[in-house]
Amino acid sequence: MITGENNMNEYHLAKKMCDVSIGESVKIIRELQELSQNQLAELTGIPQSTLSAIEHDKINLGLERAKILAKALKCHPAALVFPGWDVDCAA
Repeated sequence: MITGENNMNEYHLAKKMCDVSIGESVKIIRELQELSQNQLAELTGIPQSTLSAIEHDKINLGLERAKILAKALKCHPAALVFPGWDVDCAA
């Protein structure tokens, strides 16, 4: 077990292994919530066909849909809209 300040240098940042698209982030978060597209469609009022198109990056998510989906998926909209955001590089 690692405890205390003396062991903080034992932690290392994980290496980024892949890029995730906006659609993929929606799908991943939906699946983590154990929701089907149909269930998410019922929760949000967004048609299942639209959710499928978003998850396959066929149409843009858009800010309003991001807000609706984020509420249903219990996450911040930025987690959906900016899945690959690197704070260190953006600063």
